[in-house]
Amino acid sequence: MPEAKQVIDAILEAGGLTLQQLAQLSEVEPEWISRHIAEGLLSPGKEQAGEWRFSSASLLRIRRIVSLERDFEAVPELAALVADLEEEIAILRKRLQRAGLD
Repeated sequence: MPEAKQVIDAILEAGGLTLQQLAQLSEVEPEWISRHIAEGLLSPGKEQAGEWRFSSASLLRIRRIVSLERDFEAVPELAALVADLEEEIAILRKRLQRAGLD
């Protein structure tokens, strides 16, 4: 799997993942991502040459939402809310760690 990580890193350095690449790595259809963007559950990322580009954070978020929807049969809105909370908890833990309060 280290080779796959290197490929992903190279793609991200080149300007981010395309919608197709993101869908493939997330194991969802591009329409799934587009629908979640239209519903305000995902950020469309930056636009480059008329095409959305996504970061590694988008990939992690989508994988988390897909897992919640699949494993817990969560509705998309609930899955996105849980993903938001998990991201916020991770940020707060890092702040505590930096402050030496972990």
